[in-house]
Amino acid sequence: MKRVTLSQFLVGRQQQKKINPDLRLLIETIARACKAISTRVNKGALADGLGSAGKSNVHGEAQKTLDVLSNEILLEANEWGGNLAALASEEMEEPRPIPTHYPRGEYLLLFDPLDGSSNIDVNISVGTIFSVLRCPKNNDGSYCDANEKAFLQPGTSQVAAGFAVYGPTTVFVLTVGDGVHGFTLDRETYTFVQTHPEIRIPADTQEFAINASNSRRWEAPVKRYIDECLAGKDGARGKDFNMRWVASMVADVFRVLSRGGIFMYPRDAKNKDGRLRLMYEANPMSFIVEQAGGAATDGQMRILEIQPKGLHQRCPVILGSRNEVERVTSYHRK
Repeated sequence: MKRVTLSQFLVGRQQQKKINPDLRLLIETIARACKAISTRVNKGALADGLGSAGKSNVHGEAQKTLDVLSNEILLEANEWGGNLAALASEEMEEPRPIPTHYPRGEYLLLFDPLDGSSNIDVNISVGTIFSVLRCPKNNDGSYCDANEKAFLQPGTSQVAAGFAVYGPTTVFVLTVGDGVHGFTLDRETYTFVQTHPEIRIPADTQEFAINASNSRRWEAPVKRYIDECLAGKDGARGKDFNMRWVASMVADVFRVLSRGGIFMYPRDAKNKDGRLRLMYEANPMSFIVEQAGGAATDGQMRILEIQPKGLHQRCPVILGSRNEVERVTSYHRK
């Protein structure tokens, strides 16, 4: 059976008027950058890619060498193509407008260049997450200045989102608003090939992912839900659950997409606003999960409906199999 490449898939979506040529080219550029990052991640210590970069990012977190390199790869790949007005990265404090000597496009790109980078040195899967928005327009039809305010759009405004997970294979997961599809990197042809068409998340699950070391700080609704899971067949749920936790969001969410489950990084006594970033992690992953038939909330409301107040705003995240997410959310509302 002849498989469809990512480029063929995107051309098909363009012919169906689901995306325009600029968005197609932008996604292809992001995918090429992910291939380059994958190559560097796979080389690891052979390319002196492990260890600390000796500095911190905007959040005060120690940057890994590959954090910095991945950020530069995505910036350099995307700033000259004429598809973007500006880019924003989890690793940078301010958005980066497209240099004036390059053409300016209609889209805004946000990305987490290397999610889960604390796992690099121990050879556990990491990845790249991205989100695409349209640049707002002025009353005269011209594009607004591509400053922080232009990026502060709710997740419902996303026109595309995706992530790459660099594991035993490199997989590129994408939605343009009409379902979710996965593409595996063929290292012989260096091409992304569709291997996971029309991904759907089962509504029910017996698997949960959460950092149990934070249990002493959890709010009562989260503790209630996890206690029920741990009680298994002897408890109120009447079935056994398994726990999985990679501490790499791309890997945990890809597992949810592959076989169902619920992923939780809730607010707690230490992280009262949540731990994950709304614009770089929660919004794109929520868009993908919803497009695959799942659900995503912050415990109170749908994540995609949150109005951002800042580029690096944090957010509690509960996403995955719809019935489990709705159960946890109902506990919060009670």
